[in-house]
Amino acid sequence: MMSAATQQHSTLLAHKAFMDGCRVVLASKSPRRKEIFGLMGLDERLEVIVSEFEEDLRKADFPQPGDYAAATAKFKAAEVAAKVLPARSDNRPTIVVGSDTIVELDGTILEKPDDAQHAFRMLKSLSGRRHLVHSGVAVFTGACGSAQPAACWYDTTSVEFLAMSDDEIWAYVESGEPMDKAGAYGIQGLGGQFVKGVEGCYFNVMGFPMSKFGTCLAKLIESGKV
Repeated sequence: MMSAATQQHSTLLAHKAFMDGCRVVLASKSPRRKEIFGLMGLDERLEVIVSEFEEDLRKADFPQPGDYAAATAKFKAAEVAAKVLPARSDNRPTIVVGSDTIVELDGTILEKPDDAQHAFRMLKSLSGRRHLVHSGVAVFTGACGSAQPAACWYDTTSVEFLAMSDDEIWAYVESGEPMDKAGAYGIQGLGGQFVKGVEGCYFNVMGFPMSKFGTCLAKLIESGKV
């Protein structure tokens, strides 16, 4: 019997033939998430339908910041699933995926900055410190319907920043890159220069936990929930 340390987990590569016949809908306008889906080999069958969910959940209602990200992902995906799943015109397996990424520092949730000054303050608070990145993921499927997700969870990555001067921070803010990103930085862009170390999934920081999603979806396929 395999130990927990050596236990194998299926990935989407083990279900390529099945996935080739699937309809995959991403309920997000994020170009980073679309890119990550492409890296998973899903770009040819990927449809992007942007969720109209307002993302206005009260942060105080959630015991953990990661729970807030997971709930936001669920409502984003649910809004799209309610339109897509009942309207299916064929029997193709259909998957609707929603996601939300936040940064947590000392228990405080950092989302996208409101303006340049806000971005500067966020980055100043992260300078020389370790923070957490939580990405929530929700998966709705044709087999399980649009009432409840077939899976909903979040993944967490720890990121440590170098100490940054005010001039460096302003140069980065003025590049425009921070303005549409949780925590006001993009690890895959200029902001990667500030990153001293990462513990956990790199792609989670980029906006979508590729590995955990792959094993999650593989389990749903194997259990007949797609």
